[in-house]
Amino acid sequence: MSRPSSARGDQWTFLTNHARVLIALAQDPDARLRDVAERIGITERAVQLIVADLETAGYLTRTRVGRRNRYTIDFTVALRHSTEADHPVGDLLTTFIHREDTPAAPSGHGAS
Repeated sequence: MSRPSSARGDQWTFLTNHARVLIALAQDPDARLRDVAERIGITERAVQLIVADLETAGYLTRTRVGRRNRYTIDFTVALRHSTEADHPVGDLLTTFIHREDTPAAPSGHGAS
């Protein structure tokens, strides 16, 4: 099968930047947002806005630890789209992170 020939065909991906930021913070809850931005290839300001969205929606909480933030993810919050709403975000995250890399949440699906 040939690759798409249109310029647009090469540019889409399966995951949104919101998912990428959440995965990055699940993998490293103490990461600086500038490092997350560099890792996923978006601006630091974009990461800040995404973190604010995720925090408002209840997917993560931010705790100040000294001069840094630590991000705790709630793996039990349902995915947002109606076709996936019967799945917790933890189902998605555990696809991309190893459980032994993150502390277990009370439900067995979590990271802090």
